[in-house]
Amino acid sequence: MDMENAYKRKKQPEVIRRALLDQAARITLEQGLSKVTFQAVADAVGVTKGGVMHHFSTKNALVLEVFNDAMAKFEAEVNSAMADDPVKYGSFTRAYIDATISLGEQGQEEYDNQATLYVLMLGDSELRELWAKWANEQLKKHAATDNTETLCMVRLVADGIWLSDFSGIDIADKQSLRDRLIKMTQQDFDL
Repeated sequence: MDMENAYKRKKQPEVIRRALLDQAARITLEQGLSKVTFQAVADAVGVTKGGVMHHFSTKNALVLEVFNDAMAKFEAEVNSAMADDPVKYGSFTRAYIDATISLGEQGQEEYDNQATLYVLMLGDSELRELWAKWANEQLKKHAATDNTETLCMVRLVADGIWLSDFSGIDIADKQSLRDRLIKMTQQDFDL
């Protein structure tokens, strides 16, 4: 967006808000949470610092909204996978595996969303608490289908693969690992 035309261009608050969130997420991912400033986000979008402040009163409000946006995408992915799963036993765990272990099927946007979540969680204790709250709520909600030691272990391994992916650790055959984890979510495996 051209800063010179900021006062002349048609006002599109939702488009600007979306761009602010996207650029704040990109800066978080590429440079780290500490580099997310109103000025950096404003420069990336092509608006004034005041334009950012119009949408988000504080940096914390901006970062929280980036987190909530990433969480909403993550949760939608989990819910969609669960809705498509004909087997109830282990369905949350299988969906969690699909949402955390990126095999590239959904492209860079999916990977960026996952990585943004991880950077935000690792970089901010309040966001870690929100993640833990969401995870604990999901575990309670799906206790009837996903409350076994094996399924817990599978989710923790998926978290480890997620962190390894984000950290740039090469995993020789991620597809094979993912398939093995999915196999471990079957009820006959957990007897």
